[in-house]
Amino acid sequence: MTFDERSFVSGTDTLSGLLAIPDGTGPFPAVVVIHEVYGLNDNIQDITKRLAAEGYVAFAVDLFANRNRAVCIAKFLAGALFNSLEHGGINDLKAALDYLSQEPAVNKAQVGAIGFCMGGGFALAWACTDTRLHAIAPFYSMNPRPLNAVARACPVVASFPEKDYTAKGAKKLESALLTHGVPHDIKVYAGAKHSFFNDRGNAYDAAASEDAWERTLAFFDTHLRQ
Repeated sequence: MTFDERSFVSGTDTLSGLLAIPDGTGPFPAVVVIHEVYGLNDNIQDITKRLAAEGYVAFAVDLFANRNRAVCIAKFLAGALFNSLEHGGINDLKAALDYLSQEPAVNKAQVGAIGFCMGGGFALAWACTDTRLHAIAPFYSMNPRPLNAVARACPVVASFPEKDYTAKGAKKLESALLTHGVPHDIKVYAGAKHSFFNDRGNAYDAAASEDAWERTLAFFDTHLRQ
């Protein structure tokens, strides 16, 4: 695979990300990778490479690039609470997809997203406002506000840890997706904690992570390769 840094413009800012392209002849389905508040760290880079190894063009966006990280986090969290569907972070992701869609290796009709904690919440909210997304995989994410906005969402495969504040929203999310007829696969992992998918962190849960990854790949295979 190739793995290099790319830059793109969002509003008046220049952001960056890491783009992984599989070996072989494209175009390939693509996935935007959205980081936690820890930023585009080694764990997120590993996930990006793993997706490319599975045959996806993966673009890990650095939402903090060329910005004050603390200010960004404050703005993003405020946006998620008070303007869930249209805040600056969502606009950044749309700009990232604008850039990604111009990549010759990408099949623009087969694009999805995966996100973790803050990034998972962004993925859910983004999917409610952008029809270019065809499947998303949020991990330990907050629900969009209002929740009924998921009526406009693409198919969702979501993974939650039982011992975490986000688990309370899992049943509500599943109920809303069911009500609106959105294809979904929601699972809460018994005993797992926040950031259980980060194999470099103290909360890493190998069994939960392996199962969540297999579910995500199977779901993406159904909704991004057909």
